[in-house]
Amino acid sequence: MNKKKGSGPGYRARAEFRYHIRRFLDFSDRMAKRRGVEPQQHQLMLAVAGAADESKPTIGYLSSRLHIQHHSAVELVDRSVRAGLVERVRDLADRRKVLVKLSRRGQRLLQQISTDNTAELQAAARSLVDVLNLLLTEEGPAP
Repeated sequence: MNKKKGSGPGYRARAEFRYHIRRFLDFSDRMAKRRGVEPQQHQLMLAVAGAADESKPTIGYLSSRLHIQHHSAVELVDRSVRAGLVERVRDLADRRKVLVKLSRRGQRLLQQISTDNTAELQAAARSLVDVLNLLLTEEGPAP
């Protein structure tokens, strides 16, 4: 049996994995928009809320977490401040640092979007777990 170059379970599993990720991201973006929040603003709010205690949400931290340039993070924070989603505050330990924190409105919207996303993840969990298991157990070097 002659197989096409590039075919096989490794590529199929990777393609399936990317499909599930993109499907979830598309769903998440639509839920954010439904709540009146741009997808990048939702990602910003999630990065702020999800910052570990030792990782304070500075512009530098956020640009790294969102994989965007520093100046793009500044503009995103500016837009999000104007939308009432986040606030800039001085770090109490180092007054030279400016941190980003969720506003009350941002907290409420992030909770609503997260609830929507959790329901979608629960619905897709079995398929995602199956494809992850396939990826992690396949033999040989990754293509």
